[in-house]
Amino acid sequence: MIKITKGFFTWIFRLKGWKIEGEVPTDLKKCVLIAAPHTSNWDFIYTMAAFNITKFNINYLAKKELFRFPLNILLKATGAIPVVRSKNQNLVDNIIEKFKQSEQLLLMIPAEGTRKLVEKWKSGFYYVALGAQVPIVLCYLDYSRKVAGFGQILYPTGDKLVDMAAIKAFYADKVGKHPEWFSIDAIRID
Repeated sequence: MIKITKGFFTWIFRLKGWKIEGEVPTDLKKCVLIAAPHTSNWDFIYTMAAFNITKFNINYLAKKELFRFPLNILLKATGAIPVVRSKNQNLVDNIIEKFKQSEQLLLMIPAEGTRKLVEKWKSGFYYVALGAQVPIVLCYLDYSRKVAGFGQILYPTGDKLVDMAAIKAFYADKVGKHPEWFSIDAIRID
C-alpha cells in the first residue's frame, strides 16, 4: 500500500511537470521540516511525492479523529502520527518527548496551520525544534516555477525575532497555488 500510494503521488508530480531543488543532508536524523506556502490540498500530494523521490521517510501530524477506516490506511501509509488537539494536552511537550525517544524523526509541521490566509504562524514548530534541540529545514512548494524544494537548515537560537527574520527572508519569493492565501507578514510568532 505504501509503495502504491507514494508511487501514485510521484506519478502525478512528474505528470504535472514538477521538479525538485536542493536536498536534505542524508545524515540528518532528526529535524522539523516546515513547508510554505501552504495554500492548497495539492500541497500534500506534491510534498509526499518530493520526499518519495528523494527517498526520505517523513512523518507529519494529523488529528486523531481522521484515523478512521478507510482514511487511516492512507494516513499510516504516508507517515501520519495521530495527535489529540485539546487544551488538556501539551502537544509541543509531547512532540519534544517523541523526538527524545526516537533515533530518527523527520517531522513535517505546517507552520501556517491551515491552507487559508493567517495573521501569524503557529509557534509550535519553533518551540518543538528549540526544545528538542533539532534543526528546522525550510521546505517549499513554489507553484510559479513548479518546484518542490529543500532550502536552508536553521538551528533555532531562541531569539525569535532573528530566527523569524531569516525564515521570512527565505520564503519572500515563494508562491503558493493560491498566492492570496499566503502573507509573508504572517511569518512571526509571539
